[in-house]
Formats: sequence, C-alpha cells, structure tokens
Amino acid sequence: TCKNWGLSASNHRNREDSWFKSLFVRKVDPRKDAHSHLLTKNEESNLYKIQFHNVKPECLDAYNQLCEETLPSIHNDKYYPCELVGTWNTWYGEQDQAVHMWRYRGGYPALTEVMSKLRQNKEFMKYREERGKMLLSRRNQLLLEFSFWNEPIPRKGPNIYELRSYQLRPGTMIEWGNYWARAIGYRQHNSEAVGGFFSQIGNLYMVHHLWAYKDLEAREATRNAAWQHEGWDEVVYYTVPLIQHMDSRIMIPMKASPLQ
Repeated sequence: TCKNWGLSASNHRNREDSWFKSLFVRKVDPRKDAHSHLLTKNEESNLYKIQFHNVKPECLDAYNQLCEETLPSIHNDKYYPCELVGTWNTWYGEQDQAVHMWRYRGGYPALTEVMSKLRQNKEFMKYREERGKMLLSRRNQLLLEFSFWNEPIPRKGPNIYELRSYQLRPGTMIEWGNYWARAIGYRQHNSEAVGGFFSQIGNLYMVHHLWAYKDLEAREATRNAAWQHEGWDEVVYYTVPLIQHMDSRIMIPMKASPLQ
C-alpha cells in the first residue's frame, strides 16, 4: 500500500510539474482576436464544407454510382472555385453513410459563387433530385483548418481513413489548439495526418481530425507508437477534460475521391 501511495504521489507531482512547465509554453491569447483568426492561417485560410448523407440501405450502390458520375465533373471544372477533397463510405461507425468534403479557396465568397452557379447547372440539379430520393437524412458543416495541420492533398491508395470528431466544451477551442499545435508533431511519423478542422457553421465547438492508414492493423500500430513519444501522454491527459463527446468513423474512399 505504501508503495502504491508513493507511485500515486509521484504521478501527482509529475502532473503538477507538467502543468507548471506548460505555463511557460507560448500560447495564443484568446482576448486579442476571434478564435477563427487565432487558430487558422488567416489570409491563407481555406473554407471547407463537410457533408454527411445517410443513405437508404437498398440505395447505397446506386447513390455511389450517381456521385461518381457527377462530383468529379464539378471538381474538374475551373468555372467552379471549389475542389473535392475526398468522398467516402463509412465502414465502421454509422452505417450506410457517405461523407464528402469540399475546399473553397476563396472562402465565403467562393462558396456563395459556387452555390449560385450550381443552381443554374441542370446536370447538378438533376443529380440533387435523384440523390434526394435515396437519402434518409443529411447534414453539413462549414469548417476552417487549423494552422498547424497539413492541408489535405490527393493521396494514392489503397488507404482507409479515420474521421475522429470531438464535441468540445464551449470556450475550450483555444486550449485545444494550443495542445494540438504541439501534439501533431507526435503523429507525423507514418504520414498518417491528413487534415484538422474546426466548425464555423453547424455544430459549434466541433473538431474533426482526418487520418489515413494502410489498414486497421497499421492504425493500431501507429496509434500505439504515439505513446512511446515523451509528451504524448500529457496531451491526452490535458485534452480529454475538454471533450463533451467524441466519435470515430472508419471510411473507405469512393472511386472518385482524390484521397485514395
């Protein structure tokens, strides 16, 4: 018992020491500007839209084919200032679900321009009409990217993707960003980090981390390896209390996805 008490006291002192050291780590001052300006690349920031489509189980194959026939044509057309980042089906997590992510390099004006032009696009409007018959529900969010994450770029496969979504406690986004600005360095060794985003419209105080792995075994090995890096345990210890709810999806890219 004395030995266990000694270990407990030692762990407590280590955490206190880590907390004390963290006071001297350069942090963002949340009082100086809006959270979105503090956490992004500012003038270089891109706007992202993530879509979640819950598909009728019997329609999933037809839905995928419809998306593969239509989405790349919009992505490749320079008339539309947007890019298809990735498009997936969930494998583990919510079933019969499709996830799409778009990038708008011109921010909100680009989003407005694209939406206006698509309403005049007969092919797209026909696609929306057909798609609507196949869906049970749909939702979307507008996101900004964290400045310290990679920008998602096309990737050769085959890969599986994990979308980890965190609902944070209101007022903790800056704290989350400060910890992950350091933590991302522990998760770059196998090129698994694809992108990190936080919501602007939709569910607020929502964070999405997108990871790529060769398979589920590689995912397990990579995640276990992170614990061998000094400092990773501190990040987990201090960020877990910031989370209200978290969710994980394992996703398989559709044929049209630039992220394979």
